[in-house]
Amino acid sequence: MSDTPTLERGEEYVVFYAGGPADGQTDRRISPDGAWDEEITVVVAVDGMESLVTYARPEAREVGGQVQVTYHWDEPDSEPIEDPDARGEF
Repeated sequence: MSDTPTLERGEEYVVFYAGGPADGQTDRRISPDGAWDEEITVVVAVDGMESLVTYARPEAREVGGQVQVTYHWDEPDSEPIEDPDARGEF
């Protein structure tokens, strides 16, 4: 028996974001092909400034019959998050 959970096409799974500006947030996604995404890019707003942030390295588990996938912040592949205190400095 495999410890890796499986998804069916069209099945919903829960996403947990670890690290970065979306740390601790969750999302729900639908699997179009019976697998979870290897990488997710999300738009985050920090003090009104939007950035594209990448989350990768998925770790999947099944809890109570629901597949849960944790994605970790991939800072090098994400847009820089500008420090709100440094905005406008030259």
